[in-house]
Amino acid sequence: MSLRLRRIALDGFRKFRTPTVIDGLTDGLNIIIEDNEAGKSTLLEALRAAFFVRHNTKNQLAQSYVPHGEAVGPKIEVSFEAGGAPWSVSKRFLRSATVEVVGPQGRATGEDAEVRLNTLLGSVKHNSRGGDVASYGALGLLWVAQTEALAVSAPGQIVRDSVTSTLEAEVGSIMGGSAYKKVRARVEDQYGAYWTPTGQKRGRQTEARERLESAEVAARQAAERLIALEQTFADLENARARLKLIDREIADNTDAETRQALVVSLEVARAAVQILATRRAEQEAASAKVTRLEELQRRHQAAISVRDKAQQALDRARERRKDVAERLEEGRQRLAQARSSLESARDERHSAKAALNAAEQLLTVRRRASASVAARARHTELLALEAEHRSAKATASTAIPANSIEQLEVLERAVAEARAVVNAGATRVALSGPDGVVMADGEPITAGERTLTRPTTFSFGESHLTVTPPSSAESAEEVLAAAKRKMSAALGELGVHDIADARIRNEKARDAAAEIRTLEARIKAGTPVDPAIDLVAGPEALKLYVAGLDDADAPVPGSDPDLLSLTEFLERAEDAFAMAEGIQQSALDALRRIEEEDAPLAAAEAGASSDLGNALQQIEAIEGHPEYPTLERDLAPARQRAAESAVKLEDAERNATAHDPAAITKKIEVIDARSRTAGETRNRLLTDIARLENTIEIEGGAGLAHRAAAAQEEAEAARAAYDRVTVEADTLKLLRETLDEAHDETSAQFVGPVAKRAKRHIERLLPDCELHFAEDLGLVSVSRGGVTEDCEHLSRGTQEQLAVLTRIAFADMLLAQGRPVSLILDDPLVYSDDGRLDLMIEILAEAATRMQVILLTCRDRAFRHVSANRIVLGA
Repeated sequence: MSLRLRRIALDGFRKFRTPTVIDGLTDGLNIIIEDNEAGKSTLLEALRAAFFVRHNTKNQLAQSYVPHGEAVGPKIEVSFEAGGAPWSVSKRFLRSATVEVVGPQGRATGEDAEVRLNTLLGSVKHNSRGGDVASYGALGLLWVAQTEALAVSAPGQIVRDSVTSTLEAEVGSIMGGSAYKKVRARVEDQYGAYWTPTGQKRGRQTEARERLESAEVAARQAAERLIALEQTFADLENARARLKLIDREIADNTDAETRQALVVSLEVARAAVQILATRRAEQEAASAKVTRLEELQRRHQAAISVRDKAQQALDRARERRKDVAERLEEGRQRLAQARSSLESARDERHSAKAALNAAEQLLTVRRRASASVAARARHTELLALEAEHRSAKATASTAIPANSIEQLEVLERAVAEARAVVNAGATRVALSGPDGVVMADGEPITAGERTLTRPTTFSFGESHLTVTPPSSAESAEEVLAAAKRKMSAALGELGVHDIADARIRNEKARDAAAEIRTLEARIKAGTPVDPAIDLVAGPEALKLYVAGLDDADAPVPGSDPDLLSLTEFLERAEDAFAMAEGIQQSALDALRRIEEEDAPLAAAEAGASSDLGNALQQIEAIEGHPEYPTLERDLAPARQRAAESAVKLEDAERNATAHDPAAITKKIEVIDARSRTAGETRNRLLTDIARLENTIEIEGGAGLAHRAAAAQEEAEAARAAYDRVTVEADTLKLLRETLDEAHDETSAQFVGPVAKRAKRHIERLLPDCELHFAEDLGLVSVSRGGVTEDCEHLSRGTQEQLAVLTRIAFADMLLAQGRPVSLILDDPLVYSDDGRLDLMIEILAEAATRMQVILLTCRDRAFRHVSANRIVLGA
């Protein structure tokens, strides 16, 4: 069905600040021609707001409806016809937002009015808060704002669904219509339960995997708990066995008896110390002599024993050192000889180095002296060459330029030519006889021939003869004189007598120039670099060096030293020194090894000798004691008299010596610590046994074996479920891909009818063309003459024209389906040339016979001739 707008009223909507009414819209073609900024685009935006934007929205789009700087509620009223029935809609936004729809079913307001509009126009309710043109349905495609028709775009989903349902009968397939979408949506829902849009596992697959992982973890944990319980039994048996060992150790009285004995020994040791002090104090007088005599006898015997042992040790040490001493002496002698040889080799090397250094210095001095002599000779030669160079340079500077020579030659030719002319026109006279007899112009003349170029008077005594040559001779004479004067002046300027002299001078100058180059080469060759005297190349360096020479640089008499022999001598001295060093180091190492071997032997000998000396001194001191001579005789009575006290004192000393209180105390502490540790270990084992028994009681009653078996069964069930879900997911994935492939094949069948309908219009614009539509029914390319061009690569004008024509084709299909259709174009065909503009207007006029068409434009000249209903804004 066709939707026909009849009246539009705006109040407080963007540019329309005051109430504005547009009416008089007819069924066919309507054209609104207004200037820029008159509100044509605002009018289209107001129609979209009235039909598709919810009245109670307060988003940014609704805020943009308010005129700048004003706080009003934009209001729109539209009267229209749909399916032959009158309708009207009235909406106010923001302030006191309201909506009212009046149609064949009566009046509706609020949400009911919005639902009625959505149902009538086929728009999407939940998308009607914003400016999503695709959600506006068919009118979103056919009401085209500025620049929206500049590119060929696909219709929205709502339009595609309508067109697809229309074409299902023609195509004979459900793969592109609502039935396919239901199946596809069901598959997609099931697919979404298993897969993400990117093909990753999720949902039921994830749940099955998590169940499997959880079951496997539970089975593993149950098995581990069962194993741990079995380990607990083993630990309990081990703890009980260890407890028996500890109890056996504690029950053993050995440590107690040992401790009791040690306590007694400790008391004895302490008593012995006290008894010893008491006995000594009580029996000091009686036992002092016995003690002193016994001590004296013991010391004498000990000294004798020490003496004998020391003597034996000394004899052994001396015998062992005898061989080492011989080798030590030999090593010291070898070291002394090696050091002497090393010193001799060092002195010889030093002498060789000194001789070589002296020879090198002498050779350097001689070379420098020879180089200085050669430098003096080169300097003398340099001075002569520089004198020649200066002379040649002076001669070369006298060269006459070639142009001057040419000028002299020109002047010489002029003189010769003038002389030839004079000779040709002059009068020649010859005089013979003695000189001075004949006078010419009052001057005596000599015998010979004379050329006359002017009147001349000859006197012969009293007689006179006037000879007058031709008149041309006098002028030729003047020319000759002038030529001679020029020649003389040129020769004077150059400083030569004649041209031959000039040529000779130039020859000498050329020879001098060549000689200069030769001399410069000789000077350069005669002043080379001389490293012997640190002389750089160049004459100035040579002059400066010679100027600084004195008598010290005079040649040194004598022959040059033999450096090769001296070098070989030094090398031999170096080799001898190295060998001497090696021999000396070897002798030193050998001596050190012998000394290291002798050191402990010497220490042993010294110790034995010291022990022997001490023992002899002690024996001598003891035997010199006053009591020693009667020691044996006095000792027995003294022992007998002090037997009892001596015995007691001896027992006390023995007890005091045999029993160490600190050691006994430490042994007692060790026994106590061992007993304490055993008790602590026993307590810990009792605690562990109780803990293990309690664990066994708790875990044993928990049915761990049954739980482990159940957990394993659950893991196997989870594995089976996971495998089943995986198969289902793969099956759904395959089904989805199969449906997509079938849908792609079917979409190609849908595109055919759409292309066929659009071609009826586009062929008028582009004859013999083939259209290519995408799956979304968008025109993507055009083929002409076997060449396929993407729409985006066509000219802007062609793209705009194709966009309008495809919209007309879709409008025809929607109109056939009974959808509300009208076509509104805002500033259309702005890039069209005159020919295509006329054709497009003709196509639009034909379309206006089937639906209402409204053109909003500012191009009065382009549409002036079009037969249509013209509307003026605000009229």
